[in-house]
Amino acid sequence: MTGGVMVFLALLGTAVFLLSYAMVVPAFGSDARMRKLLKQRLRDIGALETKGEVASLLRQKYLRDLSPLERRLEELPVMERLSRVIEQSGRTVLAHRVVGLTLVLAVAGFLVVLLVGGNALLALAGAVLAGAAPFLVIFRDRRLRLEKFEEQLPDAMDIMTRALRAGHPFNACLKLVAEDMRPPISREFELTFADVNYGNDLRQALLGMLLRVPSGNLMAVVTAVLIQRETGGNLAEIFDRIAQVIRGRFRFGRRVRTLSAEGRLSGWILALVPIVLFGMLWFIQPDYLPPLLQEPLGQKMVVAACVLMVIGIFWIRKIIRIDL
Repeated sequence: MTGGVMVFLALLGTAVFLLSYAMVVPAFGSDARMRKLLKQRLRDIGALETKGEVASLLRQKYLRDLSPLERRLEELPVMERLSRVIEQSGRTVLAHRVVGLTLVLAVAGFLVVLLVGGNALLALAGAVLAGAAPFLVIFRDRRLRLEKFEEQLPDAMDIMTRALRAGHPFNACLKLVAEDMRPPISREFELTFADVNYGNDLRQALLGMLLRVPSGNLMAVVTAVLIQRETGGNLAEIFDRIAQVIRGRFRFGRRVRTLSAEGRLSGWILALVPIVLFGMLWFIQPDYLPPLLQEPLGQKMVVAACVLMVIGIFWIRKIIRIDL
């Protein structure tokens, strides 16, 4: 019986982890699709000939301030990708320290569950859940920060439009947004302005901001600026039209979110019902579930049910996600 319970709890922990992950992933769109679209657009405008071309001078200065060991760790390809995600979340912690914290929490979770439950499989599930906690926090902060940036972008476009019509150069418009608005958009525009002051080209500075903030709306703004610099045109009018389009997308997105609220609630209920029902039966009727968990056939059925539950979570998530 103990083995069947432990297998069920381990798979149950996996389902809880997937539900927790679903809470920190954006409700609309696909991150992977957005990253692919951004990379393709950057290639189309001829700005990604080499990886070093888009590297920010601010990051190079930041790496020079680290110790030799920390610099080597941060320059690893995996650490670079993790550093970009951490940067998008608005946190300043180093990537190798996040990995170290993950390992410490995983070992601590494994030992605590092993001492309490005495089962290696359940302890392994506890280690996975404990080790995933830092990444869940980072992805949640990243989602909230990107959503806040998207909400602030139309107002930033309005500020830049008024500044351009008043005769300010584009670099001064970046500084005005950094001074007049709140984080996170003020921070990103301040970094971009400082990147230009460090001697980087405006084109690379804007593309660096686009890599830090993978936003489709920001991609439209950056593309408009780069094309205007090559072909000319009224940039203030372009910004005004982009701001109107972004606000229209927000109105449409809120309407879609309202109309799909019932589907999202149904998905949560369907995903949580097996977990809640198992817990209620376990405490209300302790003699009801042991026969199912004692028999080999019953154990296989429990494992199959947990696997199907995990598949169902992914399936429901796929249905309720809407690309705008």
